[in-house]
Amino acid sequence: MSSDYARALGARLRAIRTQQGLSLHGVEERSGGRWKAVVVGSYERGDRAVTVHKLAELADFYGVPVAELLPEGSPHGTVEPAPRLVIDLERLGSVPNEMAGPLARYAAAIQSQRGDYNGRVLSIRQDDLRTLAVIYDEPAGELTEQLVTWGVLNAEARRTVEGL
Repeated sequence: MSSDYARALGARLRAIRTQQGLSLHGVEERSGGRWKAVVVGSYERGDRAVTVHKLAELADFYGVPVAELLPEGSPHGTVEPAPRLVIDLERLGSVPNEMAGPLARYAAAIQSQRGDYNGRVLSIRQDDLRTLAVIYDEPAGELTEQLVTWGVLNAEARRTVEGL
């Protein structure tokens, strides 16, 4: 594996981990020690080669398809991490239910699936934003602007809709 490709793969691994709000030590804790922080960090820096088997196991741990961990394009391309899509659950509670009800139900379903009840924030994926746009019957860009205006979605999310 070329060092450029290893670094691009590492950047994807880091982007997925950070999108999920995990530190390297958080990965080790959440995995019960299965994934050591030093090993995951060395994969992310491109210092250590990751086998296909380990990559598949890591994708399963993160709850993403293996393809999401692979860099896009050629092995020599650079990878820019996707902006984080973070729903502020505390702010969501202050938005009137007639406006935010569908989002609140969708967020609750994701929390239930993940067993994630920290109650403050919830990371979502681009596909979740597309699904919400269908639920709200609005273009993804307009829905994103509305969620940012409500203070429920981070402003960085605006970059995400460019690719939708």
